[in-house]
Amino acid sequence: MVENENAKLANTEEKEEPSVTILKFAKKTEVLAEKEKELFSPILKRWHPVATGVAVVTLHQCYGALLKQHLSGTRMLNSEIVGVLQGASKLEKVLVQMVVEDSVECEDGGKGIIREMSPYEVDSIILKLLRQWIDERLKKGKDLLSRAKETENWNPKSKSEPYAQSAEELLNLAKEMVKDFFEIPIGITNDLILDLAEGLEQLFQEYTTFVASCGSKKSYLPTLPPLTRCNRDSKFFKIWKKASPCSVGVEHMHRIVNMDGHHSRPSTSRGTQRLYIRLNTLHYLITNLPSLDKALATSPKVSTQNNSNGRSRRGASYSFFENVNASIQSACDHVSEVAAYRLIFLDSNSVFYENLYVGDVANSRIRPAVKILKQNLTLLNAIVIDRVQAVAMKEVMKASFEAFLMVLLAGGPSRTFNRSDHEMINDDFDSLKRVFCNCGEGLISDDVVKKEADTIEGVISLMSLSTEQLTEDLSIITCETSGIGLVGTGQKLPMPPTTGRWDRSDPNTILRVLCHRNDRVANQFLKKSFQLAKRK
Repeated sequence: MVENENAKLANTEEKEEPSVTILKFAKKTEVLAEKEKELFSPILKRWHPVATGVAVVTLHQCYGALLKQHLSGTRMLNSEIVGVLQGASKLEKVLVQMVVEDSVECEDGGKGIIREMSPYEVDSIILKLLRQWIDERLKKGKDLLSRAKETENWNPKSKSEPYAQSAEELLNLAKEMVKDFFEIPIGITNDLILDLAEGLEQLFQEYTTFVASCGSKKSYLPTLPPLTRCNRDSKFFKIWKKASPCSVGVEHMHRIVNMDGHHSRPSTSRGTQRLYIRLNTLHYLITNLPSLDKALATSPKVSTQNNSNGRSRRGASYSFFENVNASIQSACDHVSEVAAYRLIFLDSNSVFYENLYVGDVANSRIRPAVKILKQNLTLLNAIVIDRVQAVAMKEVMKASFEAFLMVLLAGGPSRTFNRSDHEMINDDFDSLKRVFCNCGEGLISDDVVKKEADTIEGVISLMSLSTEQLTEDLSIITCETSGIGLVGTGQKLPMPPTTGRWDRSDPNTILRVLCHRNDRVANQFLKKSFQLAKRK
């Protein structure tokens, strides 16, 4: 019979599917076993106490050989294979029950003959094929991710969908995968759901890393110039005075701001705009993952059987994508930061760090930079999705404040400040703060602006102090922090290290204020105490 059925399986290409044939064979095997039990076993029992059992074991082995042959080329689970395996499982239960009933009078209750029946291991086969199905589908996701890494240009899909096309493709693939997974006609265990969810989370994690791979803010920060004593007779100031009347600074900045002759326009580069699309893409991911999470968590097809390895979901609030959600939030912060520092230190460099207070304060105020900044923020709000505008705006504020602080403390030889300049500088900083306080209802609270502004306001307050007070404060704080005690007048002080954490009580910050102070007392103090060179 097995040979006949093998021949049928080999010739079913034109007639019917192999799965249909083997299902029919399962039915025939069951019918044959029933006939054996009813017609032949009662007679054969004269010579063998478990004649039915022996016959059933033989039929079980024959069908098992046919099943093994049918499954030998199977790599993926589908409804046809599930049907075949379920049919085999049903047949096996019927045959085992026949053996048990026929072995009631045996001393071991039929255990010996049942041991001769090599189980079909249907559950193990289904589990193996399900895992192969998951792996194959996840491989498609990895292939999509590889293509995205090669081809993604971070242009928006459309005006109404301002995120990357690759993100939508990845999410659609994941949704289709989950839908097809639960359409497989078998009971799905929590372990299998966790396997699928972990694979998907790994895909989203890798995609998030790809989106966030856009450099760092450090690549846009200018190198700190060496500390030098202020020198009004330096070559820079001689050239600046000779080439630039007092009004030239304002006129030059006015031309920069009014490049089209009438209206200022944003300086945001294409590269920065693409960073905004990355930010939108991350937001698109994090807003669509909950629906995928819900589909995995609420399917009615989940089997109630125990997990095989103790893995379980941790309560109703558990998310399958908890880790990647946290990664996306972190990536949003990172991309926003990089975009902000690129905007301020690269795109707006010519009107901000490069020109603010160059030469003197009165003729190079912040108004042109603020005008450009407002235009850039308008463009940011036009590109960036509403829900991530706040984080993007906050990072622009932090970058702007850092640029302002660097102008005051690390402006290089092109900048000097008088004590009287602090009022104009304070007014300019108030103008900069107002940009963010008024940038949109609820985007940045006044408390957040105030907190970020504290450091700069502390530095401006230092600039209002007399040179004598600054030198005294610096000497005391430097001695205290270095642990050397008080030093005598004119003695050399240890150089305060540059930590980058500038603050009005930081000795390096006070030192930098003195290095930019345009007076003789500061010059002499820096020469005697730190032996700093003059600016060239």
